[in-house]
Amino acid sequence: MKNQYNSTDAREFSNSYPDYHPELALRVYTSRLIGREPSLVLHGGGNTSVKARVTTLLGDTMEALFIKGSGWDLATIEPQGFPALDLGYLRRLRALETLSDEEMVNQFQTHMLDSTAPSPSIETLVHAFLPHRHIDHTHADAIVTLTNMAAPEQRLHRILGAKIAILPWIMPGFPLAKALAECFENQPDLEAIILRNHGIFTFAEEAEVAYSRMIHYVTLAEEYIADHQPAPEPPSAVTAERQLDAAMILPLLRGALTIDPGVPGHIPPFLLHWRQSDAIRRCLDRDDAGALYGNTGVLTPDHVIRTKNYPLWLALQGHDQEQAAQAITAAMAVYEQNYSNNFQVQVTTRQVQRTMLDAKPRVILMPGLGIVTAGVTDKAARMAADIAEHTLLAKARGAAIAPYQELAAEHIFDMEYWSLEQAKLHKGAHLPLAGQSALVTGGGGAIACGIGRKLLAAGARVFLSDIDQVRLQRVCELLAREFNPALISGITMDVTDSCSVRQGLQEIILACGGLDILVPNAGLAHVAPLADLDEAAFRKVLDVNLVGVFQVIKAAIPIFKRQARTGHIPAQIIINSSKNVFAPGAAFGAYSASKAGAHQIGKIAALELAEIGARVNMINADGIFDDHGISSGLWDVVGPDRMRSRNLDPQGLKEYYRNRNLLKTEVLADHVGNAVVFFASGLTPTTGATLPVDGGVAGAFPR
Repeated sequence: MKNQYNSTDAREFSNSYPDYHPELALRVYTSRLIGREPSLVLHGGGNTSVKARVTTLLGDTMEALFIKGSGWDLATIEPQGFPALDLGYLRRLRALETLSDEEMVNQFQTHMLDSTAPSPSIETLVHAFLPHRHIDHTHADAIVTLTNMAAPEQRLHRILGAKIAILPWIMPGFPLAKALAECFENQPDLEAIILRNHGIFTFAEEAEVAYSRMIHYVTLAEEYIADHQPAPEPPSAVTAERQLDAAMILPLLRGALTIDPGVPGHIPPFLLHWRQSDAIRRCLDRDDAGALYGNTGVLTPDHVIRTKNYPLWLALQGHDQEQAAQAITAAMAVYEQNYSNNFQVQVTTRQVQRTMLDAKPRVILMPGLGIVTAGVTDKAARMAADIAEHTLLAKARGAAIAPYQELAAEHIFDMEYWSLEQAKLHKGAHLPLAGQSALVTGGGGAIACGIGRKLLAAGARVFLSDIDQVRLQRVCELLAREFNPALISGITMDVTDSCSVRQGLQEIILACGGLDILVPNAGLAHVAPLADLDEAAFRKVLDVNLVGVFQVIKAAIPIFKRQARTGHIPAQIIINSSKNVFAPGAAFGAYSASKAGAHQIGKIAALELAEIGARVNMINADGIFDDHGISSGLWDVVGPDRMRSRNLDPQGLKEYYRNRNLLKTEVLADHVGNAVVFFASGLTPTTGATLPVDGGVAGAFPR
């Protein structure tokens, strides 16, 4: 591992934070160096600290401990990510015989120098009890790999030298802090302390030295592991017989991972992340892969809240969908039963009361496919995949040295059900569409922008499709300024082309595992009385507004059925129809007829898809001109004619449509988005319904 410390960079970095203590600014610099190396820490793992003298509001000087705050990632941490605590007081806590976790956290909160700062790391007392100014802690892959072996002490001392100490697994908190402090006091020349199944602490008075020691010891471990690896094999060819069809498998997996809404402890559906590479393929193709990966636990208990202890090992044979569905359902049932049994053993033998978490796996290892991970959010699924990939490769490298020895089940249980660890997941009420994916066609227009905005605000993973890449990109960029860009994807798709539609939906499956919410919204307008209506123009409007709706619904049905085949994900189809379905306009025959046809297709879909729990509803909108600078394609075409016929300017036309509805209100794209979210949330057992979003147009009342 390369030492990235650069004195010039460190000085310039510190100077860029003139309003913060110089030691803290330097602490941020070396923390980022650590955080940007995934083989040291992943997704908020590890912690760093610095001790410095500060002046209080009353002018007193005191020693403060600046420690990484909970929820901050070392890769991007800022000075405000290091809450400051009264170091003198924290050190006095060491005199206690015991200190509960809850009281420990209370002491942290009541002795912070800024009440608005983030919560300090749960390992704050480790950093307080050790005397050094700078302390770095990581879950380095190489170190943890070597500690997940039987009796690793002799090997580690041989590799790393005499200035390290090795402690057995100790639960983080007060006991661990006392143990590390005693360990250093018994051997004051130590440069590092290694915790079995956990990671490594390095420390020094200077930031550069503490960081350099971390890199030094991790590099020694990496070099030892590399020297004991067999000669690399060329990437194995994946034959057609061995390669699984991800587009078929992922929706089946996603359905099986969904918890029945009627079961206590229900959580939202999971989004999936699929990862494959030559290295992953080689790992999963090993003769002992099932035993090595499927039957062994996490590298460090810190990972258990994101991945559970064990992955689901799933080796499917053949390409038959029915056989795959049965195999997935059976394997999932066995996994859940094993998890439940292990939970019962722990609570019974330990005589403790705990509420069992959901028993679904978060990591699925599949030869012929790769790593599939699950999370209520896309971020959670990706985090689990990063951890799973590192775990897979670390176990493979470690197996060349000695058999893998996982941490005892009771320690894993303690960590998984530790309230302080669970707090990292920010448990609480989920957004109504959390864990769900949505496709909105006609994504380059104003209404799609409003629908996308409201779906994102409700927690959905949103895909927008359009044939016009320029308009589509504008909408995606606009929404990305309001929401996390990772939750928004644009797909170039022609709804009139069945091949293009299938490719677009496959892209969605490969990105998140399936589809929950389909909003056929693409539309095309044409103004001409019937006597002058060109047949080609008429057919073009029909192709987009009617055939396009048919195409996307037809292509989505197999996905919905696969998810329903193995689970409980109720699909939602919400068609953006039009007020013209019930109140057509003169010289607007192509649009009105095509929208009426699409509306009727929706009712047929409601009849046919009810057997798999899918709901199909329609929204009849009217008078929506633009959204935050995104124009409506329909009004781009219709507007000039309507303005000429009424001798109005653009603002006057808006006023005309506002005043013609019963509520005398402007109808916005966000209003359509709210209606979509209402249906998508499944708050009522409704299908085949029509909801007007038009301010009240009497002639368009549903009949």
